[in-house]
Amino acid sequence: MIHFNVPPFFGDEFEYMKKAVDNHKICGDGEFTDKCNKWFENSLKAKKVLLTTSGSAALEMAALLCGLQDGDEVILPSYTFSSTANAFVLAGARLVFVDVRPDTMNIDENKIEQAITDKTKVIVAVHYAGVACEMDRIMDIASRHNLKVVEDAAQAVTSMYKGRFLGTIGDFGCLSFHETKNFSMGEGGAIIINDESYNLKAEIIREKGTNRSQFYRGQVAKYNWMDYGSSYLPSDLNAAYLWGQLQHADEMQENRMSSWERYLKAFKSLEKAGIIELPFIPEECVHNAHMFYIKCKDIDTRTRYINFMRENDILCVFHYVPLHSAPAGVKYGRFDGTDEYTTKESDRLVRLPLYYKLKEEDQNKVIDKTLEFFGLRNA
Repeated sequence: MIHFNVPPFFGDEFEYMKKAVDNHKICGDGEFTDKCNKWFENSLKAKKVLLTTSGSAALEMAALLCGLQDGDEVILPSYTFSSTANAFVLAGARLVFVDVRPDTMNIDENKIEQAITDKTKVIVAVHYAGVACEMDRIMDIASRHNLKVVEDAAQAVTSMYKGRFLGTIGDFGCLSFHETKNFSMGEGGAIIINDESYNLKAEIIREKGTNRSQFYRGQVAKYNWMDYGSSYLPSDLNAAYLWGQLQHADEMQENRMSSWERYLKAFKSLEKAGIIELPFIPEECVHNAHMFYIKCKDIDTRTRYINFMRENDILCVFHYVPLHSAPAGVKYGRFDGTDEYTTKESDRLVRLPLYYKLKEEDQNKVIDKTLEFFGLRNA
């Protein structure tokens, strides 16, 4: 079976995890947590980065830092993972879904302003497949309406928009290091804080509502329960695993990009024939080869394609079911405007196997069987 995803592993991870054990410090904020925080701050040119237990936890922290009250509204795309929505529902907000752009599957920046009401407090920009939303327009809208911007960059670690790393443009950025992401720590994530006035508040929320981080830095004589919070610190064992991967960051990214570009080149003939659509990368964007997808003619074609590939021991998967059509989406939110593209495009999209060190012969089989299914290569 050619798997859809295989988590990256180099071997160094065990060495660093053993060191964490030997240091008698495997809980949160140990040596490797600090190393990872600094790596991302330096690599992404970010002001403040804090590892979290998951990308979901990073989003929850961002929602709390936005100071939402019951009944406040948050604008976001419906085409995203449930964690994006859950974070703001847990903070007491109502969800306002807007349509996506069919070219990038990102929130349609032209549909945001009409969805704003006097209750709107936050815009969530989800950078789908590691390709940036139109951030200049989104930041302009937010500035004019005094709104916060949270970047869900779970899929977009190291991706860029006009020379800036995603997650560092809005008020807060949220990353994921789940096993399906470019860099993995099993379960894990990080929050990027782009306004230094929120740094202390973020530390308190992340440390169960206490100022323990200040205590460890010698800034206070003892630590106290200061405010609401939760346990958003990952184990230093997980951070040690991530640190091992960060030592190979360039190698990993180059390998993924090579596979991504091979798919793109191989399927140009299908796109030219009008049989499928391929990912679109706007000129101002640098993506991170997080995923490669194709869009079939319709959901029936997609279903037959996925089944055909599975019959040939290749695991391809569809992606999100739009949140506004899910039971919780109906309960906690509403769709503003017309669902012109969200459902139609999500029904067509299918993701192909892509991961670090995808074997050339395996990728060739994915390519050959795809061409065979769509009639451009004989069985």
